[in-house]
Amino acid sequence: MAPSVRLLLLLAPMLLAGCDLLGIETLSQQQARRADEGKAIGSACRHAGRAIEDCYALNKKADKAAIFAGWREMNDYMAENKIEVLAPSLPSPEAMALKQAAAEAAAAAAEDAPDEAPAAHGKKSAHGG
Repeated sequence: MAPSVRLLLLLAPMLLAGCDLLGIETLSQQQARRADEGKAIGSACRHAGRAIEDCYALNKKADKAAIFAGWREMNDYMAENKIEVLAPSLPSPEAMALKQAAAEAAAAAAEDAPDEAPAAHGKKSAHGG
Protein backbone atom coordinates (compact mmCIF):
# COMPACT_ATOMS: atom_id res chain seq x y z
CA MET A 1 0.00 0.00 0.00
CA ALA A 2 1.30 3.42 -0.93
CA PRO A 3 2.29 5.75 1.94
CA SER A 4 -0.19 8.42 0.81
CA VAL A 5 -3.07 5.91 0.98
CA ARG A 6 -1.99 4.82 4.48
CA LEU A 7 -1.82 8.43 5.59
CA LEU A 8 -5.28 9.09 4.17
CA LEU A 9 -6.70 6.06 5.97
CA LEU A 10 -5.13 7.21 9.23
CA LEU A 11 -6.43 10.77 8.86
CA ALA A 12 -9.95 9.86 7.69
CA PRO A 13 -11.41 9.30 11.20
CA MET A 14 -9.99 12.61 12.39
CA LEU A 15 -11.41 14.45 9.38
CA LEU A 16 -14.83 12.87 9.88
CA ALA A 17 -14.78 13.71 13.58
CA GLY A 18 -14.19 17.33 12.61
CA CYS A 19 -17.74 17.48 11.20
CA ASP A 20 -19.11 17.26 14.74
CA LEU A 21 -16.83 20.06 15.85
CA LEU A 22 -18.10 22.25 13.01
CA GLY A 23 -21.72 21.61 13.95
CA ILE A 24 -22.56 19.76 10.75
CA GLU A 25 -25.46 17.39 11.36
CA THR A 26 -25.40 13.90 9.94
CA LEU A 27 -28.53 12.42 8.40
CA SER A 28 -29.23 10.35 11.52
CA GLN A 29 -28.84 13.44 13.72
CA GLN A 30 -31.27 15.38 11.50
CA GLN A 31 -33.81 12.56 11.64
CA ALA A 32 -33.50 12.31 15.43
CA ARG A 33 -33.95 16.08 15.79
CA ARG A 34 -37.04 16.07 13.54
CA ALA A 35 -38.51 13.16 15.52
CA ASP A 36 -37.88 14.96 18.82
CA GLU A 37 -39.44 18.17 17.48
CA GLY A 38 -42.48 16.26 16.23
CA LYS A 39 -42.93 14.56 19.59
CA ALA A 40 -42.68 17.90 21.36
CA ILE A 41 -45.29 19.40 19.03
CA GLY A 42 -47.65 16.46 19.57
CA SER A 43 -47.18 16.59 23.31
CA ALA A 44 -47.89 20.31 23.44
CA CYS A 45 -50.98 19.88 21.25
CA ARG A 46 -52.40 17.22 23.56
CA HIS A 47 -51.67 19.24 26.68
CA ALA A 48 -53.46 22.20 25.09
CA GLY A 49 -56.48 20.01 24.31
CA ARG A 50 -56.06 20.11 20.53
CA ALA A 51 -57.31 17.21 18.45
CA ILE A 52 -54.59 15.29 16.64
CA GLU A 53 -56.05 16.34 13.27
CA ASP A 54 -55.80 20.01 14.30
CA CYS A 55 -52.22 19.46 15.34
CA TYR A 56 -51.40 17.97 11.93
CA ALA A 57 -53.11 20.90 10.19
CA LEU A 58 -51.23 23.50 12.25
CA ASN A 59 -47.84 21.79 11.75
CA LYS A 60 -47.79 20.66 8.13
CA LYS A 61 -44.01 20.37 7.90
CA ALA A 62 -43.59 18.19 10.99
CA ASP A 63 -43.48 14.39 10.81
CA LYS A 64 -47.00 13.04 11.47
CA ALA A 65 -45.76 9.82 13.07
CA ALA A 66 -43.63 11.79 15.52
CA ILE A 67 -46.50 14.17 16.29
CA PHE A 68 -48.78 11.23 17.01
CA ALA A 69 -46.16 9.56 19.23
CA GLY A 70 -45.79 12.73 21.30
CA TRP A 71 -49.56 13.27 21.44
CA ARG A 72 -50.15 9.68 22.58
CA GLU A 73 -47.38 9.80 25.22
CA MET A 74 -48.81 13.02 26.66
CA ASN A 75 -52.33 11.57 26.58
CA ASP A 76 -51.19 8.55 28.61
CA TYR A 77 -49.22 10.73 31.01
CA MET A 78 -52.16 13.08 31.56
CA ALA A 79 -54.51 10.15 32.17
CA GLU A 80 -52.14 8.50 34.66
CA ASN A 81 -51.60 11.69 36.62
CA LYS A 82 -55.11 13.11 36.25
CA ILE A 83 -53.81 16.26 34.56
CA GLU A 84 -56.42 18.56 33.05
CA VAL A 85 -56.11 20.17 29.64
CA LEU A 86 -54.38 23.54 29.69
CA ALA A 87 -56.46 25.96 27.64
CA PRO A 88 -54.33 27.96 25.19
CA SER A 89 -54.04 31.63 26.14
CA LEU A 90 -53.39 32.82 22.59
CA PRO A 91 -56.24 33.07 20.09
CA SER A 92 -56.43 30.49 17.33
CA PRO A 93 -54.37 31.12 14.19
CA GLU A 94 -57.61 31.79 12.31
CA ALA A 95 -58.67 34.47 14.81
CA MET A 96 -55.21 36.05 14.66
CA ALA A 97 -55.39 36.14 10.83
CA LEU A 98 -58.83 37.79 10.95
CA LYS A 99 -57.58 40.38 13.44
CA GLN A 100 -54.56 41.16 11.27
CA ALA A 101 -56.74 41.46 8.15
CA ALA A 102 -59.07 43.85 9.98
CA ALA A 103 -56.13 45.98 11.12
CA GLU A 104 -54.74 46.11 7.58
CA ALA A 105 -58.16 47.09 6.20
CA ALA A 106 -58.47 49.85 8.80
CA ALA A 107 -55.00 51.14 7.93
CA ALA A 108 -55.83 51.13 4.23
CA ALA A 109 -59.10 52.98 4.90
CA ALA A 110 -57.25 55.58 6.98
CA GLU A 111 -54.79 56.19 4.12
CA ASP A 112 -57.63 56.62 1.61
CA ALA A 113 -59.61 59.04 3.81
CA PRO A 114 -59.15 62.75 3.01
CA ASP A 115 -56.99 64.56 5.51
CA GLU A 116 -58.82 66.85 7.90
CA ALA A 117 -57.62 70.39 8.24
CA PRO A 118 -55.35 70.68 11.25
CA ALA A 119 -56.70 72.67 14.17
CA ALA A 120 -55.55 76.27 14.12
CA HIS A 121 -52.97 76.91 16.76
CA GLY A 122 -52.14 80.31 18.09
CA LYS A 123 -55.53 81.96 17.54
CA LYS A 124 -55.87 85.12 19.49
CA SER A 125 -58.65 85.20 21.97
CA ALA A 126 -61.18 88.00 22.22
CA HIS A 127 -59.31 89.29 25.26
CA GLY A 128 -56.14 89.92 23.26
CA GLY A 129 -54.30 86.89 24.73
